[in-house]
Amino acid sequence: MDLITLLQKEMEAEAAITRKMLARVPAEKFDWQPHQKSMSLKALATHIAELPGWVQSAVHANGIDFAVIPYKPQEIASTGELLDFFEEKLGVAREALKTADVSTFNEEWVLRDGDKVFLTSTKYEMLRTTFCQIVHHRAQLGVYFRLLDIPVPASYGPSADEPNF
Repeated sequence: MDLITLLQKEMEAEAAITRKMLARVPAEKFDWQPHQKSMSLKALATHIAELPGWVQSAVHANGIDFAVIPYKPQEIASTGELLDFFEEKLGVAREALKTADVSTFNEEWVLRDGDKVFLTSTKYEMLRTTFCQIVHHRAQLGVYFRLLDIPVPASYGPSADEPNF
């Protein structure tokens, strides 16, 4: 299997898990946060939903500069809007991978805010980092669910709330 096909397969598998998680985010708890330094439930879920959009930047740009394009979170008012936003960004990611050129994957990619550089990597490394970020933040969301007594869906196997995976 070629690299693009492998990445597409991985992205779809992760999207299925992400979709299950986002579907359980209750709008009435959007403002809840487990700690004053933690993101709100809404901010965390919205960030998870937007991350597939970074695939496009990872494969078709040389980075993101927040000084040029300031970060502005998507306004979400309901769980349905959250899922729609995720599907929109997933569609962008699908198209980006479909048109990706693996010969550019070793080119430099930089995340910055003007002169302040947060991360320098290759385009391929940023693509993988994007996938890992989704999984990382989904795990955070699972902790939020547990604290809010929301059943945590099964992911790579059973969960305590879905033992018959």
